[in-house]
Amino acid sequence: MGETARILIIDDDENIRKVLATILEEEGYIVETAETAKTAIQKSGRKFYNLALIDIRLPDMEGIELLTKIKPTTPKMRKIIVTGFPTMQNAVDAVNRGADGYILKPFNVEKVLKIIEEQLKKQEEEKEYNQNKVVEFIETRVREIDLEETVHTKKL
Repeated sequence: MGETARILIIDDDENIRKVLATILEEEGYIVETAETAKTAIQKSGRKFYNLALIDIRLPDMEGIELLTKIKPTTPKMRKIIVTGFPTMQNAVDAVNRGADGYILKPFNVEKVLKIIEEQLKKQEEEKEYNQNKVVEFIETRVREIDLEETVHTKKL
């Protein structure tokens, strides 16, 4: 990834926020934290984040509900649910609401870093794909305009 990725950690447990922030900052990421869904929504409305780690249980909203409330960004912010209460229903709901990953607490740091890296790589691939689509559109439109001008000039 060309730029340093920005990560938002959303968890009501201060210790988890601090530990994750420290680990991710040591890996070179820019990290911000939020202890409530409301704060996360506000932060995502003001800044771009490449990825959000979202606790499934927050004091003011379920993390699964927050998946749809965080500001959508382009390229798409990757959203990973973090839970100490894994159930099949939670996993299904998380995927249906737009989660890109699902991490269980207590977590293995290497596994968390690998999941984050994979998600950021997917985001970069989506960004490149979207940029290529824009270039293709512009090139096609330029050819169409040239053809229209040629046809118009021949009619005159």
